[in-house]
Amino acid sequence: MEEQEIKYFVRVENADLDGTKAVQIALAGLPGIGMHTSGVIAKLAVVDPRATLGLLDDEHVDRIREVVTNYKSNVPTWMLNRQKDVYSGEAKQLLGAELRMAIEDDINRMRKIRCYRGIRHETNQKVRGQRTKSTGRTGTTVGVSKKRN
Repeated sequence: MEEQEIKYFVRVENADLDGTKAVQIALAGLPGIGMHTSGVIAKLAVVDPRATLGLLDDEHVDRIREVVTNYKSNVPTWMLNRQKDVYSGEAKQLLGAELRMAIEDDINRMRKIRCYRGIRHETNQKVRGQRTKSTGRTGTTVGVSKKRN
């Protein structure tokens, strides 16, 4: 029995995935895919989610690539990461640089229309209703100075 050569990097959707990790964990390293989505992708590609990605043969890796590319058509709308795009109105699954650009555009749109969230983003404050009295402080530290005799 000969030892199989491991591929340390596996290219999927313009991103290098870690070949030493399990399929499910390695796929979650792709921006726009989390643990749940990566498990669904592994199931749709008929690949063991716990198998090491770098040890898979080319046929299995190609099936994973195809499922990632056609993910939108294989799952219901509620499983996509952008259910209703602001500009086109359609459901999308954004990955990698596309996702980063969409988030940046959304924040810029909120700033432009001067909505509450946009203003909070502009001023580098917490956006989602967290407390700000005791946490999230930035700048120089202000403490109590000890009285000298």
